Amino acid sequence: MAIAESLAPHAAHDPAALGARPAFDGPGPGMAALIAWVDEIATLTQPDRIHWVSGSEEERTALLDQMVATGTLIRLDPEKRPNSFLARSDAGDVARLESRTFICSEREEDAGPTNNWAEPARMRETIQPLFHGSMRGRTMFVVPFSMGKVGGPLSKLGVQITDSPYAVASIQIMTRVDQEVTRLIAEGAEWVRTVHSVGAPLRPDEADAVWPCNDEKYIVHFPDSLEVWSFGSGYGGNAILAKKCYALRIASVLGRDQGWMAEHMLLIRVVDPQGREYHVAAAFPSACGKTNLAMLRPTIPGWSVQTLGDDITWIRPGEDGRFHAINPEAGFFGVAPGTGVTTNITAVETLREDVLFTNVALTDDGDVWWEGLTEETPAHLIDWQGQDWTPDSGLPAAHPNSRFTVSAAQAPSISDDWEDAVPLDAILFGGRRATNVPLVVEAFDWEHGVYLGSTISSERTAAAEGTLGELRRDPFAMMPFCGYNMADYFAHWLEMGGTAEQLPRIFQVNWFRRGADGRFLWPGFGENSRVVDWIIRRLQGEAEAIPSPIGLLPVVDELNLDGLDLPAADLEELFEIDADSWLAEAKLTEEFYDTFGDRLPAALRSQLAALRGRLQNAKA
Repeated sequence: MAIAESLAPHAAHDPAALGARPAFDGPGPGMAALIAWVDEIATLTQPDRIHWVSGSEEERTALLDQMVATGTLIRLDPEKRPNSFLARSDAGDVARLESRTFICSEREEDAGPTNNWAEPARMRETIQPLFHGSMRGRTMFVVPFSMGKVGGPLSKLGVQITDSPYAVASIQIMTRVDQEVTRLIAEGAEWVRTVHSVGAPLRPDEADAVWPCNDEKYIVHFPDSLEVWSFGSGYGGNAILAKKCYALRIASVLGRDQGWMAEHMLLIRVVDPQGREYHVAAAFPSACGKTNLAMLRPTIPGWSVQTLGDDITWIRPGEDGRFHAINPEAGFFGVAPGTGVTTNITAVETLREDVLFTNVALTDDGDVWWEGLTEETPAHLIDWQGQDWTPDSGLPAAHPNSRFTVSAAQAPSISDDWEDAVPLDAILFGGRRATNVPLVVEAFDWEHGVYLGSTISSERTAAAEGTLGELRRDPFAMMPFCGYNMADYFAHWLEMGGTAEQLPRIFQVNWFRRGADGRFLWPGFGENSRVVDWIIRRLQGEAEAIPSPIGLLPVVDELNLDGLDLPAADLEELFEIDADSWLAEAKLTEEFYDTFGDRLPAALRSQLAALRGRLQNAKA
């Protein structure tokens, strides 16, 4: 089969135009390097055909139609969910694989204790035989993409080679795929090389699997040569290499070397009742309310929140002496379970059309469902593995990590200028903490804020008895995503404090503190706007704060609690600082810091010592 014929969509269009390598007048020095790299990967992987992805709507339609024909996608009811599709993965290929994710820096100490390290030459010896012939019988797609709007001042370029049409369809949502990217590369723009194969070559006339993958899996980063190689998995986080692999792990290395930051943060614009605008980035580990804050609908009058990004933020110093931030992604790759009409109506409304769902349940009328979508559970579904399901089945209908992939532009809360860089006013850090951490606390200064970010954690236990539960560390919500030694990452944050005259103020929030009886003390969700209200008024100089051993706390009477039936005892407990519990936590922080040895910045040990001193004084 010819290259172009594999995606021939409509008789009215010349199929030879689909998949052809783009040609430019006077292509420049970069095109030869790009073509040579594509040829090198093709020689290694031995595909039957090569398809250069242009990003056109016609091409995307043809790709989706092809996947429906092969059974990879199920077309949903066009009335209920227009132009939307459901994919069901292999049961062994459903999530990111941190255990198979490697940082292959030249020196092991540059990867640090929080990453899996492998010597680069040895890793290449391991994966090259796996990639040899891995695309036989398949199409090799060449996907040029931009992180950030094409040509934007903070944007970066990349190319992904993949043999997965599902990955191509996902990349087209999550990034800007356009021939203009190829033109920029041809003219000499820098770009990152990413290679992906599901690792399932086909013999002649062999029937393909609905979800091809391989039991052996590798997600490998070479930060010194700015490459990503992923083998064996078709799942989004392992196959959409522009996302965590590039936009965080590789980009964090670029940021370290070039003087900017790639962060696992949402980005929002908050507008106060007087129409004043503020921009806030926030880092939260998984299951800590990140998406809800990104699409917050304030419950207090006069306030509004506009979404700029839900997952990744790139931050650079600007000529005006401030930090400026963009969301480099073009879409949302969200966890479906728990996203519902009562928890995040904005997200549900975003999913009205043009959505790629993965591993959710199928309703009898051709729509999708997952746990938490509605209060009422359907009487019958087809579950994520294609089996009949009823509420008595005893298993979830949707996989707990089932996903939706959708354009960010569809969100009702999206800002009109969401692709532009914005000045950053505040940074929030948050975890899921049943004890110790108050509802909100402001850092004393930038260095103290970096300390707060380095200690972000969630408790593995409910800690209903009031004792400190086992902490799952996730500093800056970047533990799985930092592409180099995290101690050096902490140092980079400290150094960035000297690159701007007006730094963002730093806050720590905790929506999940529990009372002695195990109850959540704070209602969360839309009521979190009351905390945002206080933070913005702090920026305006309109709210006071009380110094405490751990940071600056609100004057409780200045919190906007109008209409909120919150018992006085709960409010007091939300801000209670127990010196003994905090001293116990300081010991755990020291143990965590010790894992980095002498590489840890001395400033953070000084911050820890100062915290202990303030706590001891509070006990005196």
